[in-house]
Amino acid sequence: MTNNRKAPTGILGFPVTPFNESGNIDEKGLTRNITFLLEEGLEAIFVSCGAGEYHALSTKEFESTVELAMSVVDGKVPVYTGVGGNITEAIERAEISAKYGAEGYLILPPYLIEGEQQGVLDYYKTIINSTDLNAIVYNRANAVLQLDAVKKLVELPQVVGLKDGIGNMDLNIELTTAIGNRLSWLNGMPMAEVTHPAYLPLGFDSYSSAISNYIPHISRMFYNALLDDNKQLVRDLYQDVILPINRIRKQRKGYAVALIKAGMEIVGLPVSTSVRPPVTPVEKDHYQQLEQILKKAFEKYPANNKAVI
Repeated sequence: MTNNRKAPTGILGFPVTPFNESGNIDEKGLTRNITFLLEEGLEAIFVSCGAGEYHALSTKEFESTVELAMSVVDGKVPVYTGVGGNITEAIERAEISAKYGAEGYLILPPYLIEGEQQGVLDYYKTIINSTDLNAIVYNRANAVLQLDAVKKLVELPQVVGLKDGIGNMDLNIELTTAIGNRLSWLNGMPMAEVTHPAYLPLGFDSYSSAISNYIPHISRMFYNALLDDNKQLVRDLYQDVILPINRIRKQRKGYAVALIKAGMEIVGLPVSTSVRPPVTPVEKDHYQQLEQILKKAFEKYPANNKAVI
């Protein structure tokens, strides 16, 4: 593995984990999902993370998704995995990621229990020191590191990035001011397009895009509009696509995952809407609302990719 010790920048692809009628992983669906993201020029693939229902995958299933992703990507872009939860399992999955040559992993929060800053720091360090892969820590839920802990964490050369999923801008300003370009900064808020204009000036030069799984051309158009300071296009995309989808996403818990699969099915990608508990599928009314939003989006902002219908 060529370890660049630098996190990916730009729009980051987080494929779902498709399930077939028997409830098993649909490898053809996952292959198409990843291929589609590559075709659309996303800068990295993060497999079996939050959107990939990491919480619901067995270690054997996790390994199969990593092996498949590495084969499909074939060195075109960096591949990162999701590790976290139970610390023993997190280390095992970090080692699996190294076995198949992933560039690194995103560390998700520990299971349930809240710890003091030293405990959360030790959680991260234990996982990071288990391999030589790049590591991105995820500030969210019960694993939010404050400035003093982050200063200690960056002593480890494997740590290349911090992803924010809580939206505490006071903390983000503290971190980015003190740490600077020692870390890459990733926006990991739900529907990150909504908040990215606030993150970009702080040095957050990448974000995970849920909608890129089904309307990546919108993600790219929005990101470029931000970089080009095209305020009118940013407002139009907010009004026509991003905010309407976000309003549906907020209607039910678990829609951060389920709505992605619904959107993929609507545009014709071979992924069913099947999810694993405790996530539930998108309700019919919300599904129909998403259909109408996407129909109007493709009419006003057509995509060139023929894979999407």
